[in-house]
This record gives sequence, structure tokens and C-alpha cells, in this order.
Amino acid sequence: MADIHGSYDELFTAVPTALAALLDDGDVGGAVSVFVDGEPVVDVWGGFADAGRERAWERDTIVNVFSVTKTMTALCALVLIDRGRLDPDAPVARYWPEFAAAGKRNVLVRHLLSHTAGLPDWEGPVEELYDWATATTRLAGQAPRWEPGTAAGYHSLTQGFLVGEVLRRITGRSVGEFFAAEVAGPLGADFHIGLGPEDDRRVAPAVPPPGKDEDYTAGASGRDAAPTRATALRVRDGNSLAWRRAQIPAASGYGNARSVALVQSLLACGGTVGGVRVLSPEGCERARQVQFEGEDRVLGMPARYGLGYGLFGSALGWGGWGGALVWVDPDERLAMAYVTNQMREPAADNRGIELVMAAQDGIKGLRA
Repeated sequence: MADIHGSYDELFTAVPTALAALLDDGDVGGAVSVFVDGEPVVDVWGGFADAGRERAWERDTIVNVFSVTKTMTALCALVLIDRGRLDPDAPVARYWPEFAAAGKRNVLVRHLLSHTAGLPDWEGPVEELYDWATATTRLAGQAPRWEPGTAAGYHSLTQGFLVGEVLRRITGRSVGEFFAAEVAGPLGADFHIGLGPEDDRRVAPAVPPPGKDEDYTAGASGRDAAPTRATALRVRDGNSLAWRRAQIPAASGYGNARSVALVQSLLACGGTVGGVRVLSPEGCERARQVQFEGEDRVLGMPARYGLGYGLFGSALGWGGWGGALVWVDPDERLAMAYVTNQMREPAADNRGIELVMAAQDGIKGLRA
């Protein structure tokens, strides 16, 4: 069995056992963290931080969690809503006047957070993602693909710029700056939207699925996914220094499992973790208010969206390209995060859910 490092409560033995099984099955490296009542009951890691299996995955190894980053950006929006500085029912153009162009005057803030704004595709060059002004100007001039609010289509790269520009117009700070000052800093969370060169040594680059190379591209996992006009994103793009340095608040967040679970424990614990209040209980519940339920036009599968989070029964969370996952169960005051550098094909990747089930076994024992 693969060597697993870290610590865990004996009631949660199934979690490190499941991570070891994934590494034994060929995964390069990964980490899992489970928080209950705002405290870690599992914090484990194993494997390697590089495809050549020469650099061990360490306690402070960080990885790009891709779309799990959306939950961090959503949390920033929820904080501003809590403070009365952002109205989810207001037109986006109230905060960002240029956005009203091309028939978007009636797009509401909640449409951005729930993938119903009609702007799902990034159609510009990948290089434009690295320049905030260029990316947001492009999106401000784009016409919606459907009447906003009437349908959902996953905004895989665009959501972060859309929500992020609204946040910037309100606060004068980028999403990365706001998140660092108002969320990660107070909690002591090692999560970054926009990564500096001082942290490069800690990064575990993404490893393509077996049989694929760094030209492997992101894509929807549903069989009924509609043809897309979106620019293809390759693994080599996500592994580039330009990607790390940029703020792409839908997809370029770097952290470890511990940091993801710590931050998202806020939603599991009524907005307070470790004595630090970031959200009100009402703000946490706001995230679970259903904004859309039905077929996602882009993913080609059923979806339920709250304000910035996917909804799964009473739980909420989201996954990232390559396998990362955050799962929050407020009823159990549980937050679980899984991060990995080993990508798998989306349609055949059940790793995150297997680890959620292992964590739920531990909760049953804890609550018995």
C-alpha cells in the first residue's frame, strides 16, 4: 500500500485508505482533508508532486484546483452581499456600466453566480486570459447566447471574470487581493488566486490522463453536451507560468486540501471558523438558495445551482478539471476537499465522490 502522511481520527480511517488505493492504482499524488465543526479530522497526503515521481508530495505542496476556485470567488461575492455592498438582484450594469452593451442590460448579479447569464464560452485567445482588462472588455462587449435567467450553461472560464469585475468595481481590489485580505488571511489558509514566484517550488503541475500529453484539453463529460465555440484550454496552458501569475478567478486558484477545506468550512459552520467570522449564518444559507434546476446546456447533464455553488441534496460544492473536489455538508458541519495532480477523463473519474463516501462513513461513527 502507498505511504500516506499526515494525521487522521481513527473513525475516519476509510479516507486515508481510499487515498492510498488511488495512489496504488497509478495516481501520481494527492491530498485529502476533512474538517468537522471547523477542525481537521483528516489531513493526509501521499505520492509525488511531479510526473517523473522524483519529488515527494509534501505537507505544503500546492496544486491548481481549476474550477474549485469558483467556490472561493463565490465566497468573496457572498461576503460583499452580507455587507450590503452587493445586491444579487441588481443588474450587473449598476456596478459595471459597460456590461450593459450587446443586450445585457437585464443580466442580474445572481445570473453570473448561477451560470445563467448566457456568456458560457471564452472565445478569445488563451493569452487574453492573462490580462484582466482585455478579458473583461471582451466579455462586456459579448452578446448573451440565451435570454439571461431562462437557462443555464456552465461558465467554465468566464464566470470568474464576470463576478470578479463586479467585485473590483465595488472594492477597488482584484479578487485575489480581496480573498487574501478578507478570507485566506484571517483564516490562515494557504490558498492563492494569482501565485507569486516565491511559491513556484511548492507547485505540483497537472499530469495528463494516462495515454494523453500536455495538449490534452478540457471538455464536458455529459453525452448530451452541445457543440462549443469556446477556445480549447490545454494542460500545457494550465501548467504555464503565465497561468500561475494571472488571476483567472474561475480556474487558477492554488492550494492544498487543507486550505480548501478550511475556507469552505465557513459554509459548514454558519460563517465562523476558529473564532473568525467571515460570513453571517444568513449569508451561508444564501449560497444554498436554488437559482436554477434542470439541464445544463454546456455540460449536457442535469444541474442545480445556488449562488456560486453546485447543489447536491442538502450539500454544496464543486469540482475542478482533473479531479479536485470540495464538498460541504452544513447539516453535518463537514467540509471535505480532495486535490491531485493526476488528471483523469471526466466521465470516468469518481475519485472525489469515493472520498466523500469515505468521509461520510466517519461522520456516522462520530455521530453514533
